[in-house]
Amino acid sequence: KRSKKHPGSPLTTDNHTYNQLLRSLRAPGERAFALLTGRWQALRHFTTSPRKIGRIVQAALVLTHHEHGRLP
Repeated sequence: KRSKKHPGSPLTTDNHTYNQLLRSLRAPGERAFALLTGRWQALRHFTTSPRKIGRIVQAALVLTHHEHGRLP
C-alpha cells in the first residue's frame, strides 16, 4: 500500500515490516477458515469480527476432528 498522505511514496521499512507481520499472523487463520468453509456450509455466509472468528473456527475444527475420529 502507498501512504495516504503521500500518494506514490513507498512504505517506510517499519510500515512494510508491520504489514508483513500482520499478513503472516493472519494467513494461517484465513487458510483454516477457507478449508472449513468447504466442509461446513453454515460457515460460508457467516460474518463476524476477527476477534470472534477464531473461536468459531476452533469449534468447527473440533467438530471436524470428532467426525473423523481424530480427537484424543
